[in-house]
Amino acid sequence: MTTMTEASVREFKMPDVGEGLTEAEILKWYVQPGDTVTDGQVVCEVETAKAAVELPIPYDGVVRSLHFPEGTTVDVGMSIIAVDVSGGAAAGPVAEVPAQAPAQPPAAAVEPAPKPETVTPATPAAAKPVGSGRQPVLVGYGVAVSSTKRRPRKGPEITVPQVPDTLQAELNGHGGATAARERPLAKPPVRKLAKDLGVDLATVVPSGPDGIITREDVHAAANPAAVTAPAVEPVTPAAAPAAVPATPVPAPAAAPVASYDTARETRVPVKGVRKATAAAMVGSAFTAPHVTEFVTIDMTRTLKLVEELKRDKDMQGLRVNPLLVIAKALLVAVKRHPEINASWDEAAQEIVVKHYVNLGIAAATPRGLLVPNIKDAHAQTLPQLAQSLGDLVSTAREGKTSPAAMQGGTVTITNVGVFGVDTGTPILNPGESAILAIGAIRLQPWVHKGKVKPRQVTTLALSFDHRLVDGELGSKVLADVAAILEQPKKLITWG
Repeated sequence: MTTMTEASVREFKMPDVGEGLTEAEILKWYVQPGDTVTDGQVVCEVETAKAAVELPIPYDGVVRSLHFPEGTTVDVGMSIIAVDVSGGAAAGPVAEVPAQAPAQPPAAAVEPAPKPETVTPATPAAAKPVGSGRQPVLVGYGVAVSSTKRRPRKGPEITVPQVPDTLQAELNGHGGATAARERPLAKPPVRKLAKDLGVDLATVVPSGPDGIITREDVHAAANPAAVTAPAVEPVTPAAAPAAVPATPVPAPAAAPVASYDTARETRVPVKGVRKATAAAMVGSAFTAPHVTEFVTIDMTRTLKLVEELKRDKDMQGLRVNPLLVIAKALLVAVKRHPEINASWDEAAQEIVVKHYVNLGIAAATPRGLLVPNIKDAHAQTLPQLAQSLGDLVSTAREGKTSPAAMQGGTVTITNVGVFGVDTGTPILNPGESAILAIGAIRLQPWVHKGKVKPRQVTTLALSFDHRLVDGELGSKVLADVAAILEQPKKLITWG
């Protein structure tokens, strides 16, 4: 009976909602254990790759358990919720089992000895790895230990997950499979750490979820003396219980937390938007040789055009502002100099010239900096561009920008002028060759028609990748944008 109940439980794992995402933070749960869900119903909201995304459940059933609380960062591919799809009522005590399901298979060798008499709920769990009862839950998930590793809220089961957490790969007999993989599983920062320490990842035994190598694993491999004893003990399953007390290494993570004065300092975990932004900016700044050029221009005529457009019946209900005209000016400049709309392919040693323009707009949001882009902006009319800009900005500020909307950009505009800043040296969005920064528009004395008059003046800054954009090309593009904004009629003659 228990076997049938367990076989009807489906584990929904964290999907990759974008290209190459590795983790996501659970922002909010919309369901609780015992709730009935239907195919396509949104069960939670997660933040990943700078976007807040709602996740729908792909089947009908009753929620058995939530594996992680809100605010937890979960790796892609890990089970986050268990749903009973049998259509029958789920007993209260059994609802705990699916939450522990990922950790039970490795603990099966340890659990029968310590608690033979209290195993009434756990006996099926210990027996299932041998039989087929738990197979439907684990197919395609591997040994997902981390669903219990970071979840301290299951009181009765706390001692069970702690047994396999630290030396999971060896205790469950899968150490050899890890070594046999062609490419060890590790995140880029861990790979860099291994390279810096001279550690071959193929020789490292992983302790992370799904066989992922962690920083602690690399440090342990770099200092084998510290892990000599634990490495020998897991050879026999019987020695596993003795090895666990000697190895629980969540201690290093706790030490730094108490090493500073909380009254004088605040430490903010680097995750979500900040983590993605930091990685992108470091990758861009230290990969593409940046060059930035500046030009100060008279925007008075452009501002007059903006006022006229606001009264135009074809622009009614649309967001009309200087950014709209600046965006159109950049698109015209790119049309006149298409080589600026390119990217550098390091692997193929080629310059990829794009015959389309996906115009990125940097937007400050409550979650941080987002750079969604307007697909095929070069083909849009002025009203269409205004509509796209309005939708893009409002969606970004609401935190609803999808990962797809932030991929595939070719050139970007960042408006630092909204913060009262005159100019800046913007960093390229990864994969792009140019970014235009707009400074604050201020009323300043300006020589106009031989006389000093108050005019609306701003400074433009264009950063470009000097590997594929020469100074001449970058200067021509910036000069064209400046010329259009000083004489907007060029939108007609050049466009």
